[in-house]
Amino acid sequence: MSEQQLNRGMKSRHLAMIAIGGTISASFFMGIGDILHRVGPFGTLLGYIIGGIVMFIALLSLAEMAIAMPISGSFQAYATKFISPMAGFCTGWLYLINWVTAAAASITAASIIMSSWYPIEPWIWSLIFIAIVAALNFFPVKAYGEMEFWFAGIKILAIIIFIIIGASIILGFVPQFGKINGFKNFTDNGLFPNGITPFLYGIVIIVCTYQGAELVGIAAGESEDPEKNIKSAIRHVGFRILLFFVLSVFIIAMIMPWSESSVINTPFITILAKCNIPYIHTIMEIIIVVSCLSAVNSAFYACARLLWSMGYSKQAPLIYTKTNKNGVPFVGVIVTACLSGLCLISKFVGAEKVFMLIISSSGMVGCLIWMMISLSHIGFRRDMKKKNISPNTLKFKTFGYPIIPILGIIFNALVILGMLVDPEQRIVVYSGIFLIAFFIITYKLWFKKYQ
Repeated sequence: MSEQQLNRGMKSRHLAMIAIGGTISASFFMGIGDILHRVGPFGTLLGYIIGGIVMFIALLSLAEMAIAMPISGSFQAYATKFISPMAGFCTGWLYLINWVTAAAASITAASIIMSSWYPIEPWIWSLIFIAIVAALNFFPVKAYGEMEFWFAGIKILAIIIFIIIGASIILGFVPQFGKINGFKNFTDNGLFPNGITPFLYGIVIIVCTYQGAELVGIAAGESEDPEKNIKSAIRHVGFRILLFFVLSVFIIAMIMPWSESSVINTPFITILAKCNIPYIHTIMEIIIVVSCLSAVNSAFYACARLLWSMGYSKQAPLIYTKTNKNGVPFVGVIVTACLSGLCLISKFVGAEKVFMLIISSSGMVGCLIWMMISLSHIGFRRDMKKKNISPNTLKFKTFGYPIIPILGIIFNALVILGMLVDPEQRIVVYSGIFLIAFFIITYKLWFKKYQ
């Protein structure tokens, strides 16, 4: 597979911010409101800690392979090589669906906010956003990396400011809040005020919140210095994401009454609005819209590169390998834009319901992808052993092998099984099983002969 048709314009700072930017999205800023309401403070904090650990495990497995084999398409190519061509085919198409649904969720969230500003239907805003992001993705990859660097920077700055203000509230420096009674929110109604079942539902949404960090692997093939840049990005990204998320969630759980939280009444805006900071409500809404569009931008980037890689490995039509004068696989961008129109069902169903349904669907598929990364890691080491190559020759070696990939498989499998406990989420699992069966049949009927 030739990587020369895609330009290597990504720097280390681009890779790190792309991973963070793809993760800090609508599912965090707005999804946390629904999770806190369903799960309660303790369950929400515990869920984000568990989700962060699962994310970091996936990143460790991915880092070892991505540094040894920096390929655009990343874990789809690894699954093809180290598990089977059929596994690679299913991984690629499932990941495409994962990002398309994530894009649809972010577009829907941005549209909900824009509709509160201007009396235009959410589905019309969705069309506008799809057109804008698709146009941006026709520019060179360096421009994309630079744009995402600043988008992600805005989101990180917003979270840091929120953490500082939240800490000030907890310490009693914001009089209008009154005194925060320690861990009262955590204990008043028990650790799981609505029972354990909603917690299992919440874990799915939380794991989905962390998904996007693995995008650093997709961008590996367009990095200027893959070994140095990927190692640096993955070393810092996992810790930073976990720190930002867990600290923010802890502050929210301490301050915000869980029964008053929801998708619309997102804790980020509610808490800051009570501080009487001028225009804070509007500023936070702008930041959330920027976050949503940044995540959509990452989704379009990931899907286009994934389809490009799969086209070259004959797991997708060859037309996806076509690039424009900027080295951008433009056909993939166009197809992704069309598929992200999933968010347009908000014309017929409430936008808030669409948002949470899409988020949970994305979470289930994302868990399958992280499982495939862990399985590919095991296959990668097995291949090295077969070729008598010592793991000590690796430029980045995951500690604790094979415990890390095994834990990745177990944790993600448990999250998916947890969805079966919630009657509302079972349909998501069943649809996931249907998708896997569909892709296996499609592979055997049409693509197997080309491998």
